[in-house]
Amino acid sequence: MDCIFCKIVRGEIPSAKVYEDDEALAFLDINPVNKGHVLLIPKTHHQMMVDTPDDLIAYIFTKAKVLMSAIQQGLDADFVAVSVVGVEVPHFHVHLVPRFTNDGLANWWPTKQYGEGELEQYAEKIKQAV
Repeated sequence: MDCIFCKIVRGEIPSAKVYEDDEALAFLDINPVNKGHVLLIPKTHHQMMVDTPDDLIAYIFTKAKVLMSAIQQGLDADFVAVSVVGVEVPHFHVHLVPRFTNDGLANWWPTKQYGEGELEQYAEKIKQAV
């Protein structure tokens, strides 16, 4: 498989590992949002979170919680932001980004406004799909 994260799991590409077990691998992002930005991945290839078995998702997020505490403590961060974006590398991964009070980062993406009646329309579309 040509997936860069699979190559990291196999040791074909070096990484700065911070955690590893039979199911998961966590390493520093080489293009961090903040220094200490960690990527947590399952060792098995699943392109998107929606493609990943539920038990593995639960496992990954349980490890994310442990790593968040370690990142916060080890780097004296104010908190650790969690993100699952999934577009830059086609292998399910979780971003764990240490945040500091004056780090200059936005707290969330730019926001948009719903037009008249759109809030209810979007809610209904999602409810119907569930």
